[in-house]
Amino acid sequence: MYEVFADLHIHIGRSENNKPIKITAAKSLNFANIARECSDRKGINIAGIIDCASPYVIEDIENFLRTGEAYEIEDGGIIYKDKVCIILGSEIETSEIGLNGKTGSAHNLCYFPYLKNIKEFSKEMSQHIKNITLSSQRANISAYELIDIVEKYNGILIPAHCFTPHKSFYGNCTDSLRKIFKEKYNKIPSIELGLSSDTFLADNISELEDKTFVTNSDAHSLPKIAREYNKILVNDISYKELLKALRNEDGRKIVSNYGLDPKLGKYHRTYCEVCGKNIPGEAPVRKCDTCDSRNITMGVYDRIQIIKDKPCSKSPEKRPQYVYQIPLSFIPGVGTKVMNKLIDNFDTEMNILHKLSIDDLEAVVGEKVAKNIIAGREGKLSIQEGGGRNIWKNKFCLKNF
Repeated sequence: MYEVFADLHIHIGRSENNKPIKITAAKSLNFANIARECSDRKGINIAGIIDCASPYVIEDIENFLRTGEAYEIEDGGIIYKDKVCIILGSEIETSEIGLNGKTGSAHNLCYFPYLKNIKEFSKEMSQHIKNITLSSQRANISAYELIDIVEKYNGILIPAHCFTPHKSFYGNCTDSLRKIFKEKYNKIPSIELGLSSDTFLADNISELEDKTFVTNSDAHSLPKIAREYNKILVNDISYKELLKALRNEDGRKIVSNYGLDPKLGKYHRTYCEVCGKNIPGEAPVRKCDTCDSRNITMGVYDRIQIIKDKPCSKSPEKRPQYVYQIPLSFIPGVGTKVMNKLIDNFDTEMNILHKLSIDDLEAVVGEKVAKNIIAGREGKLSIQEGGGRNIWKNKFCLKNF
């Protein structure tokens, strides 16, 4: 067995014929470009593309397979250049009975082994979604109902960015996933933490002790692929092996989660919609300390303080390490020219982030940039808490993500 890198939440902005898929994502994000970016620049070995239920994307996948650049394998997934296994997925927004009996909504990541499975899934979901061609559309069913449809076509369901204040289960629907999925709860192998959370926060919730945590980019542009990612121990790159890793079966497992410190996340702390600022103070914050308004967006940290049911965030022994890591593109001095120079010399971002010594880096980009890259690798950069719609800035990372 060997270790590979996986990012399981990548969007498609436009189809090859320029049809909109994810409205807020870059036009350059199409199926073929994602495959090439993961292979040639990022060094991602397993890529989950989660807009593959769109008929426009299905057409693109079929055309891509005809070129001979990629092929489906028996154990599930599409192999590109023998370097990347693309997992076909779909992000579905479900309708839930949320907090206080109000209607809520949450995003679900659904993954399938074969193109024929997601084609069948797409056809059935078109009965529940007004526009199946677009990404992350609201379905007229709950996640409790959705998981049966996913399993019908040999797929699995993972709750997406579980704690964000919008479009997530813990964020705006429930204080317990068991209340949503009931007797089907054990069918969920994993949850996605999201940018504003991490292992240490999520492990304040006892029902998650047996769930595998994954950290993904939710990329809306090619450069943001692998903003967060996972290191996985597998026998080869395939859907079957990924599923075993998510279930901790036969020695396969998630070795490490790599992500930003949640304090950098857009929704980490509570935000006042009237004053337009983060609200400091001991969590949970329930109103603005400046204008007394209760028109607030509850932060992930504050929300977890409300729903947690453990006295401390002690993780289970089998829990993989969570590594705070700054992506290369966020590091000062690593602009487009420097990034291209690094890729030309060292092949992929994963090589640069994980394998190179400071001496290797200094020989190409100089001492100052090399030290910043190593500091980012080791999680030693200064940060400032984010919240609401704020632009996050800190001493080193000055780019808005």
